[in-house]
Amino acid sequence: MNHRQLGNSELSVAPLAFGGNVFGWTADEKTSFSLLDHFVEHGFNLIDTADVYSKWVPGHTGGESETIIGKWLSQGGGRRNNIVLATKVGMAMSETDKGLSAARIVAAVDASLRRLKTDFIDLYQAHTDDADTPLLESLGAFDQLIKAGKVRVIGASNYSAPRLLQALEVSKQHQLARYETLQPLYNLVERPAFEDQLAEVCTSNRIGVIPFYSLASGFLSGKYRSQKDLAKSPRGQGVGKYLDARGLRILDALDEIAAKLGASAACVALAWLMRQPAVTAPIASATSIAQLDELMRAAELEIDDESDDLLRKASANQPAPG
Repeated sequence: MNHRQLGNSELSVAPLAFGGNVFGWTADEKTSFSLLDHFVEHGFNLIDTADVYSKWVPGHTGGESETIIGKWLSQGGGRRNNIVLATKVGMAMSETDKGLSAARIVAAVDASLRRLKTDFIDLYQAHTDDADTPLLESLGAFDQLIKAGKVRVIGASNYSAPRLLQALEVSKQHQLARYETLQPLYNLVERPAFEDQLAEVCTSNRIGVIPFYSLASGFLSGKYRSQKDLAKSPRGQGVGKYLDARGLRILDALDEIAAKLGASAACVALAWLMRQPAVTAPIASATSIAQLDELMRAAELEIDDESDDLLRKASANQPAPG
């Protein structure tokens, strides 16, 4: 399996990341442990989570995903050495505990390290842009974490192209660690937000790209094809916006290619993302071994030019001809 570098860093990752948002939410602790073991046993190594996962669940306060990963890591067996551990800071844990001030970053990383039961985080990411805090303050704090050995590499998530460029310039001017990765929204139904500007910024600056919602909250798996299907899972209501002529056209194209390759629609959708020059490793989640096997297969699936063209035309924003 070919590995790819995360930006200009020394971190090397397999072409698929496991999204830890499900740990402690739709995957309980036992299931999460099995999924993590299976993922690593098959040669994959990038596990992405965030301090805020899964605060949205009633009765949760955030930190549930990191806590489960920490318990898994504490079982030993070389687990920590076999993974690239990524987490994030910046989203609101409470009304006052949010943002990217230096004080927040310093406190949050220590809390994440405690939950994760590790001495360092491989990739620490700004979960969202914080317009109220100067970039110099945030980047200065991240730089200090790297010098202290708590973090190896930093990245950004949910940044616009202008703000990402500005952050890179601040790092260069002040000789601070720079964002080596970007975690953007990017998939077959959500293309323009990344492709219009961010793709060029990332490519020209050698920024590693690890897209989230790679399967559009499950829509690209093909299990949501009518309003009735939206009740199938907790994520169903979030994909209703894709149930239009364009969305169904994309599913038809995925079905056609999946049938030709003997794969699932989700596998094809991920393989298409992996084929894009700017993408390092798309993030996807699974709640069963069968689902995970299906997603991991994407790393070996070859999307030819004809199939790529079909998917591009089907997912174009303008209506398809005819």
